[in-house]
Amino acid sequence: MGILFITSGLFLGWSLGANDAANVFGTAVGSRMVKFITAAVVASIFVIIGAVVQGSGTTGTLGELGSVNALAGSFTVALSAAITVFAMTRQTIPVSSSQAIVGAIVGWNFYTGRTTDMTILTEIATSWVSGPVLGALTAVLLYLLVRRISNRISVHMLRLDLGIKIALILTGAFGAYSLGANNIANVVGVFVPSVHLQDVNLFGVIGLSGAQQLYFLGSLAIAVGIITYSRKIMMQVGHNLLPLNSVASIVVVLAHSLVLFLFSSLWLKELFNGWGLPYLPLVPVSSSQVIVGAILGIGLLKGGRGVKFRILGQIALGWILTPLITGLICYFALFFMENVFKQVVALP
Repeated sequence: MGILFITSGLFLGWSLGANDAANVFGTAVGSRMVKFITAAVVASIFVIIGAVVQGSGTTGTLGELGSVNALAGSFTVALSAAITVFAMTRQTIPVSSSQAIVGAIVGWNFYTGRTTDMTILTEIATSWVSGPVLGALTAVLLYLLVRRISNRISVHMLRLDLGIKIALILTGAFGAYSLGANNIANVVGVFVPSVHLQDVNLFGVIGLSGAQQLYFLGSLAIAVGIITYSRKIMMQVGHNLLPLNSVASIVVVLAHSLVLFLFSSLWLKELFNGWGLPYLPLVPVSSSQVIVGAILGIGLLKGGRGVKFRILGQIALGWILTPLITGLICYFALFFMENVFKQVVALP
């Protein structure tokens, strides 16, 4: 029965992979510097590594927003988010899985009469604004730095082409790692309080906690989504919003990866806190919002020429509707789950 309920989280993971892989390799595939199959394989490998190694930080934050403590409730929350993300993906809109799962958790809180921690909700909602802004600023600074360096050195065209392809793959791998580390909470975070797996030791070398086993399953679902259904969204982000050259593609993916990494690094937060410096909260930020912010930053740096604002408007509308639609779906789905299927959706 537990495996059956977890399938909604795996569906959400598949939908996230289909949608958010574009944020990692969309610019590289859209600029035709990296083949889709190469991008899909590299992204799949590193999203799994990032989820298992560094996925615990953002999961704790979602747990504070709403601890979904019944398995049927976790199933319904994840299914509601997955339906919304999949529907947006079908429309080739880069939607935020972070907004979807947050909307579903708030819907569960409303239905069960639980209090939503407004401090945590504010932290997460603020990241929906600060994420794309940081993505834009980071992309602009990196682009100016790269352009200044390239003006001072001379490289043969063949070597430059090879170097750009390698750089795109490396930054994409880092992006996939950061995506797994930051967004795995969206996929299986709601199952952590209700699913208790025994710790395992693989080959006497690699130890996985119960939560890490969930992260591994969720990241496998993300990988399947990347390989099977991410090509259209990659082209939407990588070419349709703003055609990018290869150097700009590297900058955009690197800016996106750095921002996601900063929002999911527990050791960095503790380091800054120990020094008395401000730090970013450990929250699952919207990968889609950050990458669009980075692309828009490059576009504005070039005077706004080539930016397709109609497509940008469609994407922004999707961001606004996602948490609202998911919250409503979750609220009514919980009603059916409890009253029609007679499942316990919340424990005392």
